[in-house]
Amino acid sequence: MPQASPPRPFLSLILGGARSGKSRTAEARITSLPPPWIYLATSEPRDDEMAARIAQHRDRRGEGWITREEPIDIVAVMDDAPPGVPMLIDCLTLWLTNVMLAEYDVSGECDRLITRLEANDRPVVIVSNEVGLGIVPDNALARAFRDQAGLINQRVAAVADEVIMVAAGLPLKLK
Repeated sequence: MPQASPPRPFLSLILGGARSGKSRTAEARITSLPPPWIYLATSEPRDDEMAARIAQHRDRRGEGWITREEPIDIVAVMDDAPPGVPMLIDCLTLWLTNVMLAEYDVSGECDRLITRLEANDRPVVIVSNEVGLGIVPDNALARAFRDQAGLINQRVAAVADEVIMVAAGLPLKLK
């Protein structure tokens, strides 16, 4: 009996604000595929509150997940992962924060990520915050972050097969 062919690689971008339900939406999207699934976490537990958030996400996921934690070099994790295994990247804006605070070349790192996504060889779901809907930040670093987040979201959306905006736990398909 022939084996079923692996799912066609796709790229999905899930956008939303804080506590909008974007991570749950992304998890549901990726778990519609057969396990195992890779969860590429970009956050670091720098304080007790963030450690609790990470633990809550980890507990909610349950079995079938392979967790990889990498705050900056997510392209290397994508390259080293077993071929064809679906991957959820949570979250692009935390990754951007890490890149900016480490004073990496933001443009270069974004180019590197987009190049890797264009050569997508697995189903990938990316979670990102939509931060451009609020007030103009009062400091240069926050404005630079908002601008860079908007730019990387646009670039990922351009190469994505689907883009979903989540508000109040409700997904709205944009692309």
